[in-house]
Amino acid sequence: MILELDCGNSFIKWRVIPREGVGALCGGVVGADVELLQVVRSKVSSLDACRLVSVRTDEETLQLVAPLESAFAMACSWARPAAELAGVRNGYEQPDRLGLDRWLALVGAYHQAKGACLVLDLGTAVTADFVGGDGQHLGGFICPGVPLMRNQLRTHTRRIRYDDAAAERALHGLGPGRSTAEAVERGCSLMLQGFVQTQLALAREYWGGAFRVFLTGGDAGLVADLVPDAKVAPDLVFTGLAIACPLD
Repeated sequence: MILELDCGNSFIKWRVIPREGVGALCGGVVGADVELLQVVRSKVSSLDACRLVSVRTDEETLQLVAPLESAFAMACSWARPAAELAGVRNGYEQPDRLGLDRWLALVGAYHQAKGACLVLDLGTAVTADFVGGDGQHLGGFICPGVPLMRNQLRTHTRRIRYDDAAAERALHGLGPGRSTAEAVERGCSLMLQGFVQTQLALAREYWGGAFRVFLTGGDAGLVADLVPDAKVAPDLVFTGLAIACPLD
């Protein structure tokens, strides 16, 4: 069995897959290194290998993987920045400055699309990346996601105060808000939808209708209706990770 890790600054997404790579056996999200080791040990008794992508420093990543390597007597393979991978050419002027999670997601998308694609990652931050039919990454955009927009308003605007339950109820519609929660939540949602529509328009300028859209990230559901033909791919980073770190 293979342990796969997507190590963000705040959370770690993990899953265990069979060596044949057909479907996840178990997985989840944790917030601390110690918690990761505990939950993985509670689910599996042995692992053959581990591969990971991390946006943390090398020192922080070593602190994360060392207990795993010791507990399961295995080595962890890390994805590294690259100017080219599996037919995809990094579009950044400095390839190592493109976030590794973004890079692996767009490599995974191109591998599945086998042609031009737009990759939209809708999480704490929102990113859009464009990959041409020849595998050339054209670049992308980054903007705050709904969690960041909401938190900024809550933090810097004194009279904006409401709980998570009110936030969830507010998204039952998208008409003009009649409470602070509705106004903020619906406003943030509409900003997100506007961003996605702009990316779709730009993709059409590049490729007409000959491209595929991939949606990933926790807020993908907020825009899925705008792109009914999109592929919702929550494990897109892991798809790219398997390409970057093949295990024989």
